[in-house]
Amino acid sequence: MANTNGSFGLRPIGMVGQAPATLGVSEYRIAHANTNKLYHGMPVIPLSTGYIDLCGGAEGGTVGLLGAFSHCQYVSSTTGKPVWSNYWPGSGANTDHPVRAFVHDHPLQTFVIASDATLTSEAAARAHVFANFDFTTCITGTDATGLSLGRLGVSTVAATDTLNLRLMGFVEDPGNWDFTAAGIGCLVRLNNHFNSPNGAIAGGTVSTTGV
Repeated sequence: MANTNGSFGLRPIGMVGQAPATLGVSEYRIAHANTNKLYHGMPVIPLSTGYIDLCGGAEGGTVGLLGAFSHCQYVSSTTGKPVWSNYWPGSGANTDHPVRAFVHDHPLQTFVIASDATLTSEAAARAHVFANFDFTTCITGTDATGLSLGRLGVSTVAATDTLNLRLMGFVEDPGNWDFTAAGIGCLVRLNNHFNSPNGAIAGGTVSTTGV
């Protein structure tokens, strides 16, 4: 049976070590002039300007990931009223007020992300646990839902920890347990997180397949 999971990027689920999972977010800022759309579940990076941006917003993909974008708040340049949105549309904010971004940024946060391809079988998939992967299509999304189109790139599997994601296991979900199809719920954490002790180390490049 095909899996029901579509693309949704990074969805917070818990913490490494079963620490209390508040699924909390921290506040950051998006530059008013930033025309890059930031979608719910999209990996984001910190910029030297003090703002955040999508993960392809710096040369070479060499900045450690800050976390997963959750939502934003800004004042509409048209109506003058506050807007809460699960994605940043790339325009429309009154420049007299900040664009506030909220990010799941704890370095021990774990996420669920859908696989972009089959993992062949449960046994074969289990052999990939603790291996590393990159994203596919992580810098775009769907305006209608505000969701990221990011998925785990099955073909990128490698032992090197310079890739962005470490596979920790799978979500036991009866509706998404067909390992012969795409859409398996993969439990991951971020490698080389910006807020971790080695956060200054360059992270891996990010695949933009399908963008």
